[in-house]
Amino acid sequence: MPNIGYAWLSREYQVTPAQPFPVTSEIGGRRLTTQVADVRREIYPESYRPQSDLSGHLAFALRYEGVHLEFLARLFAQDQAKEMLEKWIAREPTGIFARRACFFYEWLMTDELSVTPVKRGNYVDALNPEDYVVGTAVNNPRWGVRDNLPGSNAYCPVIRRNAEVKAAERYDIAGKLGELESDFGIDLIMRSIVWLTVKESRASFLIEHEQDQEDRIRRFANVMETECGKHDDPLHPDTLEALQREILGKAALRYGIRRSPVYVGHTARYQPVVDYIAPHWDHTCSMLAGLSRFLQNTQGQSSILRAAAASFGFVYVHPMADGNGRISRFLINDVLRRDGALPPPIILPVSATITHSPQNKAAYDRVLESFSRPLMQQYGAQYRFGETVVADDGVHYNFHFAGYDDALPTWRYPDLTAHAIYLAQVIDDTLTQEMRLEAQFLLANDNARKSIKQFLEAPDNELDQIIRAVRQNGYALSNKLLKRYPLLTEKPELGERIARAVEEAFSELR
Repeated sequence: MPNIGYAWLSREYQVTPAQPFPVTSEIGGRRLTTQVADVRREIYPESYRPQSDLSGHLAFALRYEGVHLEFLARLFAQDQAKEMLEKWIAREPTGIFARRACFFYEWLMTDELSVTPVKRGNYVDALNPEDYVVGTAVNNPRWGVRDNLPGSNAYCPVIRRNAEVKAAERYDIAGKLGELESDFGIDLIMRSIVWLTVKESRASFLIEHEQDQEDRIRRFANVMETECGKHDDPLHPDTLEALQREILGKAALRYGIRRSPVYVGHTARYQPVVDYIAPHWDHTCSMLAGLSRFLQNTQGQSSILRAAAASFGFVYVHPMADGNGRISRFLINDVLRRDGALPPPIILPVSATITHSPQNKAAYDRVLESFSRPLMQQYGAQYRFGETVVADDGVHYNFHFAGYDDALPTWRYPDLTAHAIYLAQVIDDTLTQEMRLEAQFLLANDNARKSIKQFLEAPDNELDQIIRAVRQNGYALSNKLLKRYPLLTEKPELGERIARAVEEAFSELR
């Protein structure tokens, strides 16, 4: 069946975006909608067939398939696109889709069309708020379009408001925290925060396979505890460098925004394999400014969606030479804190949830690959390792990538829909499982202490060590524990009562 809309334009003008179209349309026998993963396939009867030119299929795409900023940026960069748009708006000076197309051209290309717009009718939205996360609207009188794009033309994440995203928008973090407080009490929850903050730091390093660095873990935990929600613009280069210095400490080789290439990869058979290439360093500051604008323009909207855009948007820009992963996960709690969704001093241990199981870690990798894999499929043949060059920031590098300019629209307009859905699930798992388990553990430990104190005098710190040792030894006293406390050998009934008290207290966690 013949494709129409974006797919027709892609074939006709030989423009292929790295990110797939979330909607594909065809002419067929009858109206039909099917969904496979995140791609919706639409079949329309013959009466829907557009006129076979740019204006016909672009109007269809904007009307039925939404806005694909990466594709539009690539399409409008074609030599003939400007002239075709000028002819279209001349034919339909008040047409909704012609006006929107011309608006998008000038927004993306920063180049004015050679036309004088006539007086317009009613203003129309650039993005349909029912279908996309949008920013505060500013009227564009030239085209009669409400510019509600959430970012800038240098960087504008896209989040489609499908059913799962709308569910994430309704998610009540405060309500879930209230349930925890109701079940365990505020004192127990506050006590758990201290450990959870360190746990978040340790898990964040585990994601990067660096979990055995206790001083670094403590530094990051301190940043999470003291810096979340404190900065006017967490994405300003000066703020990022200050955070980076606090996280990395005084022994790092370099700080600040990178001026050299960076890639994420692994080694296979002693050879480097590139999994992701970050954008050229000349664009990092403008991209960060666009991401900051996204946060400014979407204030008052879902904190989860804003946190997802900030965290994953940052990690894809990868603006720092080191510390990108930790800062990206810091940004989740930072946005939740500044939005008031997360009261101080609570830190959501999202990294702990990500690393809780191999399945959770695999889900994190999959969501990263939803952007990185299409990028590498399109540009993976354009990198090489060759001569060593010294960059402006002093980095010696031998990684060379020929696709920086061509890949720029992909980096600038990432579709972060899957990332928003993923973060909502992680936050739910954190609040309903990770934090609940920690509170249950503290409650069980308190109960074990109280039971043991009925028949044994000991300070809390030693009781905690005994409880931990008994649990680790299958709820029995180990020879090491008996050797350390001779009283337990002299009075074996004490040891039996201790083991029974610990087992009963922790029975619900087993």
